Amino acid sequence: MATIIVPPLMRDVTGGQDRVRAPGRTVRAVVDALDAQYPGTRARLCRGDVLAPTLAVVLNGRMSRLGLLQPVEDDSEIRFLPAIEGG
Repeated sequence: MATIIVPPLMRDVTGGQDRVRAPGRTVRAVVDALDAQYPGTRARLCRGDVLAPTLAVVLNGRMSRLGLLQPVEDDSEIRFLPAIEGG
């Protein structure tokens, strides 16, 4: 199962936990599993079937360009961070 680092503003959904674990082979599957365990997670992270445009996925310390399609290993660490745009 992947470990998800829960951002402070989402900890109300996870009962205050700063780390949770969920199964899945893609970030989308992990989000679905999280939403089953902690209802409301998907609404915070996604807009329809895509990652919220204000968020980025960081998998094992590396920014993912694949978003919800990013493959996930059992020992992966996932973070959802505010997306930063540059100019």
